[in-house]
Order: sequence, then structure tokens, then C-alpha cells
Amino acid sequence: MDLLALFFKTILFRPYVFAFLAAFLFAAIKLIGWPRTWRFWLISWGTAFVCEFSSTRNGIPFGWYHYNGSTVGQELYFSNIPFMDSISFSFLLYAAYTLTLCFFLPICPSSDRSRSWLTGLRFDRATRTGWAVLLVTALFYACIDMVIDPVALRGDRWFLGKIYYYPDPGTHFGVPLANYAGWAVVGLISLSIYFRFDRGIPEPAFPADHSVTTRLLLGVGLYYGVLAFNLGVTFWIGESLLGMTGLLMYVPVTALLLLRLLKPLEPGNP
Repeated sequence: MDLLALFFKTILFRPYVFAFLAAFLFAAIKLIGWPRTWRFWLISWGTAFVCEFSSTRNGIPFGWYHYNGSTVGQELYFSNIPFMDSISFSFLLYAAYTLTLCFFLPICPSSDRSRSWLTGLRFDRATRTGWAVLLVTALFYACIDMVIDPVALRGDRWFLGKIYYYPDPGTHFGVPLANYAGWAVVGLISLSIYFRFDRGIPEPAFPADHSVTTRLLLGVGLYYGVLAFNLGVTFWIGESLLGMTGLLMYVPVTALLLLRLLKPLEPGNP
């Protein structure tokens, strides 16, 4: 009963994290179905927890950092790791994965004939479990943490609270570069394991030539939702340089995404 009560206190304490988690579950089930969704969540959460457990003890793979335990009793912890922190890795990885798929999935043969203003993308198994998707997802995964981690490190200036610190502050607004390398490692390990399961599970129910663009956009919306939330907090606490750095980093990504997904207007159409 104490554990259950603490879990509900965690939800009330970090409602925005659980809102993002709920969005992840909804978006993932829509695209990849429940059998893949629970595997994706379990693999990514387990990998992240092991890596955080390791880094807070030996500095691998994120570099040295420590949770100070300031919220013990207010939210759920597994060992010395806040539960809400480790589950964030899962929905952020899924969001980065769907963003990557928008760039690499093949275009449906019927896309040119469709009246939709979106380019139709086919959920091709070989592409979605390939090396290009693996590596670019890890890159987008590390990039979003370059927005999240510096503002989280300043949690004492907003409602997150000061929950962790780096004994040796790094060069990127106080965050060591090793931290971002660690995020890429978590992404690479998690997806490599998940891809092995994905190849062995029957395909989702929709037809092979069916466009999944709108389903992908649910995950992309999650990615940009987390990005907007963290940039909003960054500017709110007065960290304008940090906020502009994060904002400008995503201008080329967003432009390329729009070029990939939006169909050009046909001649003679407004």
C-alpha cells in the first residue's frame, strides 16, 4: 500500500512526465501495436535504468553524476534513480524513432494519386530496422537531450527541483559531453535489441502499402511537444542563450522534415 501511495504521489508530483508517457503509449499502439509497444517500453526503460545505475556508480556511459535524493518520499525511486527520470528515456526514444522514420521510410506507390497534402510513407520492415534508422535515431535522441539536460540541471529555478548534479560541470551549459554520448549509447543498445524482436513479430494489421504518415506524426508531435515544453521553461527562467541555441538547432531539421512530408502544390491549384 505504501508503494502504491508513493506511485500516485509520483503522478501528482510529475504530471507532465506521465502526460508524455500516456502520449507515447497512445501513439506507439497506433503505429506498431501493443506487442511491439510493451517490448519497446520495457527494453528502453531497462537499458536506461541499468545505464543510470552504472553511471551514478562508475561514470559509464553518461559520465559521473549523482542524484541528491531531495525528492525521496515525494516520488518513486528504484534504488537511487527516480522512476520518472528513467521512464523518460522510453518515450523520448520512441519520439526520436518516429522522427527518423519520417526521413527514411519509402514513399507509398499510391502517394502521388492521393488527395492528401501529406506524402504517404510505407511501414517497411527492412527500412525501419536498418542501420541508417538506428544511427540517426540515436543522433536525434542525443540532440533532444541537449535541450532537456541543461534546463533540468537548473531545476531549482523551476518546478522540477534540484534533483541531480555533475561533480565536474561540463562545457555545454554545465553538462559534460559524455552525457550526450551516453544517451546515444542507450538509444543504440535499446533499438538494436528492439529491432531483433520487431523482425520476428507479425506485421501490424494495416496493409503493407498503407500510408502510416499520420500515425508517425503522433510520435513526431510528441518529440516536438517535449522540445516545446523544455524550450518554454528555458526561456521562462531567463536562459535566453540556451533557449536560442536549442531553437536554432532544430530549424534545419524541421525544414527538411516539412520538405519530406508536404506534397508540392500541383500547377493551377491555390
